[in-house]
Amino acid sequence: MLDASIHAALAQELHRSESSRSQVEQFSKRHPGMSIEDSYAIQRAWMKLKQAEGRRVIGHKIGLTSRAMQLASQITEPDYGTLLDDMLLRDGSEVEAARFIVPRFEAEFAFILCKPLKGPGVTLFDVLNATDYVVPALELIDARIEQFDRETKAPRKVLDTIADNAANAGIVLGGRPMKPDAVDWRWAGALLYKNGVIEESGLGAAVLNHPGNGVAWLANKLGAYDQGLAAGEIVLGGSFIRPVPCAAGDTFHADYGPLGSISVRFI
Repeated sequence: MLDASIHAALAQELHRSESSRSQVEQFSKRHPGMSIEDSYAIQRAWMKLKQAEGRRVIGHKIGLTSRAMQLASQITEPDYGTLLDDMLLRDGSEVEAARFIVPRFEAEFAFILCKPLKGPGVTLFDVLNATDYVVPALELIDARIEQFDRETKAPRKVLDTIADNAANAGIVLGGRPMKPDAVDWRWAGALLYKNGVIEESGLGAAVLNHPGNGVAWLANKLGAYDQGLAAGEIVLGGSFIRPVPCAAGDTFHADYGPLGSISVRFI
């Protein structure tokens, strides 16, 4: 692994990038020997910087859950990041586009836990038993690290995305909270409208065959580090659509059918 001082320095770069809205060069290019363990260490160091400034952990996100995204990223498992209190955006609100660099929306389901979960051995049924309710969610992702290198135009690697808190920037919860056994989440989905046009649609089964499987994967992954998911946490199960770009003037409406809807306007 890279030295802890390098992890700390790269975390500071991410912190400044988010504030200045100026992307930094790919870490994987500058440190070709870095590993996924390095990426998560950088992510943790960045989150500690934010917590030192008063931010509070409210949950976790799971990314790269679809087969298509894993193939595109050349990985065989999802990734994860941390949700903080200042990432919560209100359903029906206006969001200032200038707060972000290259914002994009993804449609997901959020699991609100009523019991802790800690691996190893957590199953989908354990997740459903530990979930108070499931609610529609939109995740706003961003890129503090260049998506394409400024010189070679090479795409960033999953190593960069993980370090960048798995690209998380904000979340919007909305729709109708539902008990986990009240809906077949494999067949629950959404239509995502952008300025009145359906840009994307998808079903929960696109997320590891059931969005709750992502939560089980995360609990087991964290368990290997003697960590877990706490009661009351929000866990984003992973997107079942491709990311849709956002810009000032765009209005988004996510229609989850009988599960309700979410609306956001960028200004």
